[in-house]
Amino acid sequence: MKLIDNWRQAWRFVSVQAMTCAIALQGVWLNLPEDLRTHVPDRIAATVTAGILLLGLIGRLFQQRGADGTTLR
Repeated sequence: MKLIDNWRQAWRFVSVQAMTCAIALQGVWLNLPEDLRTHVPDRIAATVTAGILLLGLIGRLFQQRGADGTTLR
C-alpha cells in the first residue's frame, strides 16, 4: 500500500471533507443527551449521514482543482 503523491492536499478533496463531516455528525449524534435524541428519529441521522457519504463518493469521481488552480488527483 502506498500513499497518493499529493496526500498533503487530501483535505481539499470533496470525498475527504464528506467523510469528515459524516464522522462529525455521528459523533455529535452519539454525544447528544438522550432526551434530545428522542425528538429526532434515528432514521434521520442515518439518512443524513448516508447522503453526505454518497455526495463524497460522487465528488471522488470528478477531477478536482486545488486552491492554486492545479489539478488534484
